[in-house]
Amino acid sequence: MQFRIWRGDKSGGDFIPYETEVTEGMVVLDAVHQIQAESANDLAVRWNCKAGKCGSCSAEINGHPKLMCMTKLSDLPPDEPVKIEPMRSFPSIRDLVTDVSWNFRVKKQIKQFKPRKPDADDGTWRIQQGEVERVQEFRKCIECFLCQDVCHVLREHHLHDQFIGPRYLVYTASLEMHPLDTEDRLAELKQAHGIGFCNITKCCTSVCPEDITITDNAIIPLKERVVDEFYDPIVKIYRKLTSLVPGSKAQVRDSSG
Repeated sequence: MQFRIWRGDKSGGDFIPYETEVTEGMVVLDAVHQIQAESANDLAVRWNCKAGKCGSCSAEINGHPKLMCMTKLSDLPPDEPVKIEPMRSFPSIRDLVTDVSWNFRVKKQIKQFKPRKPDADDGTWRIQQGEVERVQEFRKCIECFLCQDVCHVLREHHLHDQFIGPRYLVYTASLEMHPLDTEDRLAELKQAHGIGFCNITKCCTSVCPEDITITDNAIIPLKERVVDEFYDPIVKIYRKLTSLVPGSKAQVRDSSG
């Protein structure tokens, strides 16, 4: 089978052709490792579990963000070279390895979980099963960053300094929708985290290897909360009226911006 693998670093590079024997059941990562062993000993590739759970082997295969360990060669056109390149939304380190450290810096900017006081003297809380299940889906994320890679705001417009991306909107949703959390992150979502840049094309949902319903279950509900908080005319009128009461929370909030 023919392959074209991007070789280079942040200063530049090109696609290099390779050929290797493939057998039934092989995935793209198998072929990359075989090429690495046979003819490209210095080929840089990041991987760990080879089971679709660590998120390390993210790359672009024939132009689509995928996990190399979960992409079967039998699902790809046999008469065309398989084109493998690093994720485009992040700086290149070398060959198929990209610098994804920006994602971890973004995560540190999000307000941490802040639970309410326990409901009982023994220090326990009481919550409904439905509330648990609502955020459980978001916990499946393996941080492969494929959703970050496919997002046009990051991939094409490079607004990394203004938008946290779908992965961290999911992370924020897991906190905002947690039945015990009391922290308010809506102002940051609107301003520093740039949720308004997302135009809900659902491309992030389509590439998620864990089948997390990113757009419908995380991003859209967060957008609705931001709209309710900052643009609902009824809420604005209520705040205006309550701000007239000396010492009210609304008055304090208005005076602080």
